[in-house]
This record gives sequence, C-alpha cells and structure tokens, in this order.
Amino acid sequence: MDRALNEMRTSPLLWLLVFVPVVLAGERLWPDRHTLLFLLSVLAIVPLAALLSRATESVAARTGDAIGGLLNATLGNLTELVIALTALQAGQYLLVKASIAGAVVTNTLFMLGGAFLIGGLKYHEQEFNRITARVQSGLLFLATVALLVPSFVAQVDGREAVTQPLSLGLSVLLILGYGLSLLFALKTHKEAFASAGHGEADEEPWPISFALVTLALVTVLVALVSEVFVSSVQIAAETLGMSSAFVGFVVVAIVGAAAEMTTAFSAAAKDRLDLSVGIALGSAAQIALFVAPLLVLLSYVIGPQPMSLQFWPGAIAMMLIATMAAALMTNGGRSAWFLGVMILMVYAIFALTLFLLPPAS
Repeated sequence: MDRALNEMRTSPLLWLLVFVPVVLAGERLWPDRHTLLFLLSVLAIVPLAALLSRATESVAARTGDAIGGLLNATLGNLTELVIALTALQAGQYLLVKASIAGAVVTNTLFMLGGAFLIGGLKYHEQEFNRITARVQSGLLFLATVALLVPSFVAQVDGREAVTQPLSLGLSVLLILGYGLSLLFALKTHKEAFASAGHGEADEEPWPISFALVTLALVTVLVALVSEVFVSSVQIAAETLGMSSAFVGFVVVAIVGAAAEMTTAFSAAAKDRLDLSVGIALGSAAQIALFVAPLLVLLSYVIGPQPMSLQFWPGAIAMMLIATMAAALMTNGGRSAWFLGVMILMVYAIFALTLFLLPPAS
C-alpha cells in the first residue's frame, strides 16, 4: 500500500485512476449517456496504461527485453481478446474482423513509427536487434498470406463452401507456427534475440511480486473499462462525426493498445528500442497468428455460427502494406526520427482514407 501511494505522489497522472470507479459506476447509473461514458473510459484507460507500463518494465528488468516484450504484448492483447469474445458471442463477426485488422495495422505502423520518432527526437540514431524485427515481420507476412487465401478463394474462385473448412485448417497452422516461433526465440536461438543496446538506467524496478500483482489487477480493470468504451463508442462516434470504419480501425485500436503504446514509447525514450520493436511487431504478430485463429476456433463453441478468416479486400491490403512497410523500415537495425515520420505517414494515409471514404460494408 505504501509503495502504491508513493507512486501516486511521484506521478500525478495516476490521480486519473479516480475515473476507473466512476466509469464502472456510470455504466449502471447512466447507461444511455454514451458520449459521456466514452470520454470517461478514455480518461480511465490512460492511468491504467501508465501502471501497466511501469509494472511491465519492472518485470522486463529481470527477464530481459525479449520476454518483457512478449509479456507486454500478451497482456495488452488481452483487452482486444476480451472485446472480440464479447462481439463473437453476439455474432458481430464484422466487428471482430475490423478489430483484428485495425489492431494489426495500428500496432505495426502507429506504435512502431511513434517509438522511432520519440526515440529519434532524443537520440541522433538508435540501434535495435534486426533479427527480432526480421522474424516478427516474417510472421506478420505469413499471417497476411493465410488471411489472403480464404478471401481469394471466395472472391476469385467462387468456392464459398471451401472457405470455412479452409479457415479452420489455416487457424490450426497459424497457432502452430506461432508456438514454434516462441520456441525459436525463447529457447533454441535465444542468443540471437539479445538486446542491441544497454539504454538508460531505469528507475528502481518494483519487487517482482508487487509487479505481478499489479499486472494482474490492472489487466482486469483495463478489460472492464474497455468493454464500457466499446459499448459506448459507436453512438458517441456518430455524435462526434466519426465513421464506424474510422472508429473500428483507429479509435478502438489505439485505445485498446494504450498500455502497450505507453511502454513502447517510454522504452524508446530510454534508448531501449529492442523492447519497443518487440512490443509493436510482437503484438501485431500475436494478434494475427494467435488471437485471430483462436477466435475462429472459439466461434465453433460460443458463436451462433462458425467464423471464417475471410476479410474484405481493403483490410487485407492495409495489413499487407503495413507488414511490408515494417519489414522495409526495420531491415537495417537502425532508426532515426524521420523513419518514424515515414511509418506514421503510411498510417495517416490509411486513417484519412477511412475517415473520408469508409468501405460500403
């Protein structure tokens, strides 16, 4: 308790934690005031993201950046998974697929580009382990190919009946591939994934027990607040003049990944770009290779009908371009602020297009 109070004294941002019980109570007291709940949930997620960032850094200080990045990506993606499971039970498969595509594109472009820009503004040039980036980019390309095949078969070949069993088989292959990638990075070739730089000296890390308890508690709270956010964001978006496509791909994805972004940007500012790259690309790869196929498998159990991996062409194109941009910009193992600007420009092009010209479906 004393440690928690001390953290709140040293970080005024954590005083925003008062909005967490407010938004949870507001969901029951003012269920129809969607715009107010939307704004309150955003204010509540910000301090929770800061706490999650601090706790993850404390764990990463003892486990190394590779496992720390994997841990942060997993905990951050738990929010997206909870949101997707809720939509899956309701049969809102278009929302599920939009959240998957938006999360992949946002993590790959916005989070990575922001980390390069923030780190580049403080350091003339930064180095990171390009093997890590190359493996994660390769995994993203693998997932994009797997997502492209069902759409190609259905739209070009016209064999709709094959789409569902094909998606089921691809889901098993993607989960197997993701499991093997963890074995490769954390066991058989872990020496190749060592950090490229030492970075700045961090604040004194929390005790591991306190950090793990904080991670568990904050993850639950983030999931609860995120559900309020998602339930109110559609109507709030209409009130604020935003399209549903823009909300799904941009707003929901950014708020859902707020915790991961806080850690990635903080690590880049401390010259720990390996952790930033690991979180950004690792999170995107985990969504595409594990979360998406897991949802397909779970749709057979909790969904009104099985879900396929068939995405609309625009989503596939954006994920493919995001993967190619990440592979191109991380190939050299060095970054500067302008690389971050170029990656963010690609993301801005997608966001502007979705804001002005949302897809018909």
